[in-house]
Amino acid sequence: MTTLGEWLDEGHFSLGLSSGFFGFYAHTGMLCALSEAGFQPEALSGSSAGALVAGCFAAGLSCDEIAALLFGLTRRDFWDPTPGLGLLKGAKFQALLEESLPVNDFSETQIPLSVSVWDMRHRRTRVIQHGDLSTAIRASCALPGLFQPVAHPVGWLLDGGIADRPGVAGLRGKDRVLYHHLHEQGAKVQNLPLGPRNLVLGELPRVSPFRLEVGKDAFATAYRRTQLALDKQI
Repeated sequence: MTTLGEWLDEGHFSLGLSSGFFGFYAHTGMLCALSEAGFQPEALSGSSAGALVAGCFAAGLSCDEIAALLFGLTRRDFWDPTPGLGLLKGAKFQALLEESLPVNDFSETQIPLSVSVWDMRHRRTRVIQHGDLSTAIRASCALPGLFQPVAHPVGWLLDGGIADRPGVAGLRGKDRVLYHHLHEQGAKVQNLPLGPRNLVLGELPRVSPFRLEVGKDAFATAYRRTQLALDKQI
């Protein structure tokens, strides 16, 4: 038997990050633990919260920079209630992304990135790997009811977690995949066609737009549990 750390050390791997409401704090804690241990994915994929963290990291932000961005986040930074098919317009969220990302086109990312979104017209998951980065991330995070649909060259889009909660649609065909699943009450890890190594850290402190201060606890918990997971047999 090998440990997760030994498996990661055997060769290149891709990383998939699941959706999970405001779970980007936990994703960042996990990613920081991996990075500090010397493990960096050769490709990234994500939906919703996973797309946000994967996108920031692929664009060139370090784990510490992503954490600093999230720890400084306040509700007013993205809160723009506007009449429409969702509480928030999402314009402030997009502006925050455009201001924070070192690059804003998929062609300029340091690591290949795939972002899962929900195509409203065709009612299916679509994987975006080209074009404007901030718009794709915003669309993947557009939780129905909270955010309004996002206009994109491929059509009107919503949260990638609607049909691709694992956020790994863009990694099909990859041999070595580590999948970080954000567990929710009553939810189970989905059966995936990729046969990835699943990293499930158990229930984490739940963050919401009205409980952003809990984000630091979610980050720290995911960070510590990932450190422990690297030494466990798989």
